[in-house]
Amino acid sequence: MTNFGIRKIGLAYNTQKKTGIALASKVEEWCRHNQIELDKSPMKISEKSIKASDLWTSNWEETIDLIMVIGGDGTLLNVARAVASSDLPILGINVGNMGFLTEIEVPDLISSLDKLIRGEYHVEERMMLEATVYRDNKKEGYFVGLNDIVVTKGAFSRMIRLETYVDDQYIDTFPADGLIIATPTGSTAYSLSAGGPVVFPEVPAIVVTPICPHTFYARPMVLASTHCVKIILKSQWGEVMLTVDGQHGFKLEQNDTIMVQKAPYSIKLIKVNDRSFFNILRDKLRGEKYR
Repeated sequence: MTNFGIRKIGLAYNTQKKTGIALASKVEEWCRHNQIELDKSPMKISEKSIKASDLWTSNWEETIDLIMVIGGDGTLLNVARAVASSDLPILGINVGNMGFLTEIEVPDLISSLDKLIRGEYHVEERMMLEATVYRDNKKEGYFVGLNDIVVTKGAFSRMIRLETYVDDQYIDTFPADGLIIATPTGSTAYSLSAGGPVVFPEVPAIVVTPICPHTFYARPMVLASTHCVKIILKSQWGEVMLTVDGQHGFKLEQNDTIMVQKAPYSIKLIKVNDRSFFNILRDKLRGEKYR
């Protein structure tokens, strides 16, 4: 079988899932059969949050051709944030529930990997968001997400008030349970469950979706990806959190300013199947089989 230039693969898998461990062994066997070097030692994921420093060995980032991720969407999101600046393409193997981001289903593992080394694949580029938190005019935190940046109240907090701007244009001060700022990739995640629109992944857009707004005119908005969303937390009482992809949290305080905009880098997802975005929507949201 002809190998179209893939020499070394970095493997990420969740060591807490037996299926992930078993599939890692199958991938290792496939790589050995096809004379591809596999490096899985630095990419064993056992915690919810990982950093790039947890993944890279000294020059590992510069020597591999792609990252293969075994897990659900959560595992892939973790890896995507950690390697965002590396420009390495990611191929996801689904052992989770939904699998919007992961590409390969377990029964199709070997046939899909064979397509990979035959060059029968393409790469989709997905935009990311960056969020910067300012407190007392000082930078307090910086975060990057593939799905969404969310400002939300704690479990026992009252509704919160979020003074919201697009660039320098004042939109409103939303009384709500929170506000979701999502990428097109994240439009089928938390934003969708809060009533936001489904956005085709290739559309350069930012989706702003209020969570349980206490006003009838607060509706989801779709903005060009060139805009910046500014949120000022006006509430004094209760716990308010900024969350990134539903996995990383940061506690906010009254008058904190959160600036959310398109990140300077994107994630590259390898696609080996001919399924369209709408095929995936039908399968994942309605339980239908691919047609």
